[in-house]
Amino acid sequence: MSNRLITMALSKPLWIYGILLLVTLISASLMVNIKIDTDPENMLSKDEPARVFHNQVKKEFLLNDLIVVGVKTIKHETIYNPQSLSDLKKLTDSILAIEGVNHADVNALSTIDNIEQIDPGTIRFEWMMSKSPKTQQDAVELSNKAKRLPFVVNSLVSGDEKAATIYVPIYDKNESYRISNDIQSVIKTLSDQNQYYLTGLPVAEDTFGYQMFIQMGISAPTAAFVIYLLMLYFFRSATLVMAPMIVAMSTVIIIMGVMIGMGYTVHIMSSMIAIFLMPIAVVDSVHLMSEFVDKYVATDKTSDLDSQKKESTEQKSKKTIAEITRHLFQPMLFTSVTSAAGFFSLMLTPIPPVQIFGAFVGSGILLAFIITIVYIPAYISRMNESQLTKMHEKLHKDGQSKSILAKILPSWGRFSVKKSKLIIIMSVLLVLVSVVGISKIEVNDNPVRWFKPSHPIRVADKILNQHFAGTYDAHLVFEFTGKETLTSTWVNQINKIIHSDLLSPDSKQQITAFLQELPINNPFQEFVLLLDDLSFEETEQGSEFINKLIRLTEQTSVQARYFLQPDKLAYIESLQNYLKTTSRVGKSNSVVDLIKTVNRELRSGQETDYKIPNSSNAVSQTLLQFQSSHRQQDLWHFIIPDHSKTLVWLQMTSGDNKDMAKVIKDVNRFISENPLPHDLKINWAGKTYLNLIWQDKMVKGMFASLASAFVIVFIMMALLFRSIIFGLLAMLPLSITIVFMYGMIGWFGKYYDMPIAVLSALTLGLSVDFAIHFIERTRSIFKRTLSWELTIKQMFEEPARAISRNALVIALGFTPLLLAPLVPYITVGVFLASIMAVSALVTILLLPAIMNLLKNFLFKITQS
Repeated sequence: MSNRLITMALSKPLWIYGILLLVTLISASLMVNIKIDTDPENMLSKDEPARVFHNQVKKEFLLNDLIVVGVKTIKHETIYNPQSLSDLKKLTDSILAIEGVNHADVNALSTIDNIEQIDPGTIRFEWMMSKSPKTQQDAVELSNKAKRLPFVVNSLVSGDEKAATIYVPIYDKNESYRISNDIQSVIKTLSDQNQYYLTGLPVAEDTFGYQMFIQMGISAPTAAFVIYLLMLYFFRSATLVMAPMIVAMSTVIIIMGVMIGMGYTVHIMSSMIAIFLMPIAVVDSVHLMSEFVDKYVATDKTSDLDSQKKESTEQKSKKTIAEITRHLFQPMLFTSVTSAAGFFSLMLTPIPPVQIFGAFVGSGILLAFIITIVYIPAYISRMNESQLTKMHEKLHKDGQSKSILAKILPSWGRFSVKKSKLIIIMSVLLVLVSVVGISKIEVNDNPVRWFKPSHPIRVADKILNQHFAGTYDAHLVFEFTGKETLTSTWVNQINKIIHSDLLSPDSKQQITAFLQELPINNPFQEFVLLLDDLSFEETEQGSEFINKLIRLTEQTSVQARYFLQPDKLAYIESLQNYLKTTSRVGKSNSVVDLIKTVNRELRSGQETDYKIPNSSNAVSQTLLQFQSSHRQQDLWHFIIPDHSKTLVWLQMTSGDNKDMAKVIKDVNRFISENPLPHDLKINWAGKTYLNLIWQDKMVKGMFASLASAFVIVFIMMALLFRSIIFGLLAMLPLSITIVFMYGMIGWFGKYYDMPIAVLSALTLGLSVDFAIHFIERTRSIFKRTLSWELTIKQMFEEPARAISRNALVIALGFTPLLLAPLVPYITVGVFLASIMAVSALVTILLLPAIMNLLKNFLFKITQS
């Protein structure tokens, strides 16, 4: 097959050009349909239970994603001053007019109610700040009112009273970047009395998407330029170097075009496909060109004049590149397949964007191999005599032997052979140190940390979480699990007694029909209304019987309205009090806080009555009173209308996954010490919690994919070399590289996050690339020389230079990422350079050291 491909490439180069151009143009045309997606929620599949429950909670409790706007006074001792409050009011009013904002649920000092007693048993709801205070005394009075409301302290106004917040609920989280820009435009019109900050997971995620889109357009072209300059330095021919650049650019365009054309969105993961493929796609080209340059120059230098006249430059270049391509076809095929296998292994993870990333990068590597095999020979065969002569003269004049790599690599080869035992011992020690480092790794991620510390969103996150109870939230949902059983028991009781002769046939028929098709919402209340209507048509005895049914139904209704029961509310209150002591939850808010606040104002107005009423009826009365406020919908953010579910809104100063996990452990510890009632269960929702779920799935999924890919690659190595021993040798560079890199992550305290997890696949795929070429070329040279000394000497000429060039091309090809404003891109750039350096060094130093000690066994050498 390789011969047919090479023959076709050399005999029909224009066909190769035309087909590649056509496919590239068609793929490029598909990119107009690009859709950006940076929602971490999509790291989970749509049917993931945690995601389904999260969205169910948002629907049931009428919740929206929130942008947090912070206002901090800089010229006054407290935010409670006329100028700062006036600016706060203006800003809030302007936010209410922004399209896409759920204005009914905007939370700020000017949009909430003050709850105040008029007389015992009578309370008044009035806007907390209907107009801006005119005097400092007005501002102080506002402060005194706000301090009495638990939902204000450390949520809307900081505990030190130096800052205030506006919670901006938005209908579509994908609009958060646009809405945040609209808010910034309003801020520019305000006075200089305050500093303003915008943060929150929705705005962080959407802003990341915008900057990610820009980064896609910058990093890939910049990487291409860096790679071009580097190869130009290696090969001294702009014409020759254009060939691998065309291979890389075509590969990127085709893969991205196909992905977008198939309807896949560009997520944070897939946004890095272009920058990953750009350097990887030229790897095979570098091997081909490295050997072509050496062989072609050698042919020119050793051929006599008559020979050169007989063989044209075109024939010579075709013959040389054909021979080289056939020679390198198998190792290039296996390096491409193994590199692709590393990325294809990501498809085993339960994270959809990671699966897509792995699938298309793996496909891109294979596509680059195919394009390289047919396009590079076709391209080189069409280079004219003057171009090849010019390249030859530059290389001959400058001298390959005078290059930096040519100078240092032979000495490394000699050192590796001479100090084989020392190198192996040092490698073992390095692995042991790395293993200790791996034990120190912490799994953690946070979308806000995707920005540099100096980014406005990161700064806002830090400042606001210093002043407030927290801008990160999670929802702990309590659910009464006995409602169905309770309802079923009630239906059975009614069915047993409605056959009494005291009821008219019509009443029996209507009651039976009602019980057969119960309303979803408030069946008990609806049944009582039906019974009231029927009682007017009944006899006196029938009416008394209906009253009996009503009493039974009302008793059941009280039991069903689970979270009106004081003892159940007290359990939630005790959990909230416990969370205050953990220091990980800045504050918790629940319907309990609302009930206690209204109860206090209904009774004495004193803190002694800031407590849960002692009966369900009294609890119900507080909620009925609250429903006469301007913001009665706030009640349904904490409890659903049938009172069978309620949630506790946790505010946290950290959105790190590790901190969310600790909060869950705290809650579980409380429950283990204070067991839940048998008919009550809890579950978690909220964006911070979802981030924890997908991160956990990614870690476990990456480990599984890495392990399976490791086994697959080993089998491929054993098959390639037809030797288990050589297969194991080929696995050494990637094994040591993986252990070393993750060991360094642990030692340097870098969190194991999304980009670090993905790099495991890249480490596996590319580290084995160098080993395959080193081992295959070593065996090939030994077959020709039958001398270990000559073999190792020749290996550290062109073959070692090709491996080193590839390591440099890939490592430096990712350096543009270091200039990105996005931390995941920077992480990929830094660690890829490190991965390439380590794997290349292990290949060039450790492999020959081991081969030298085992040369009699590996190469059947009978004498030195």
